[in-house]
Amino acid sequence: MSSYSIGQTLKDLRKERNLTLKSLAELTDVSISFLSQVERGKSSVTLESLRKIADALKVNPAVFFSNDSLTEDLDSIRQQFYYEDLSNGITDAAYLPILVTLQPGENEGNAFSHSGHEFLLVLQGTLTVVVDGIKEELVEHQSIMFEASKLHYWYNYTDTPVRFLVVSSK
Repeated sequence: MSSYSIGQTLKDLRKERNLTLKSLAELTDVSISFLSQVERGKSSVTLESLRKIADALKVNPAVFFSNDSLTEDLDSIRQQFYYEDLSNGITDAAYLPILVTLQPGENEGNAFSHSGHEFLLVLQGTLTVVVDGIKEELVEHQSIMFEASKLHYWYNYTDTPVRFLVVSSK
């Protein structure tokens, strides 16, 4: 396990903001026990949960992926998809660029919402996007932009990897 994990970063940020596990759970709609398990390194976190936590803590999600923790902590998220922060270490930008690779058949996950807007650009493959219950298939070089407060999620129902750029505003 890396010396400075996602869980330790979460705990440090939560304490800096004088938040209890209960208050953070209320802000994120994530259970107290789950947050506690993440902080103790007993549970891995999905991108959707991490985004909710980052929004509640008012930080860029990239803060959880310092160069020190980009190994084992990210491996649990990579089992579902590969997530690469493209912010070049800038944590106070008005938007967050992320490169995502979904493996073939990756269709697990729950719709989520967050503040700001979201822009998706498919670089390779066919991506299925559901926004507010409306399903769209995007192919290479197609894009979509929407209010991120709407419930949304992305899926790969194909037998080849899908690579796409996600740019989220605050």
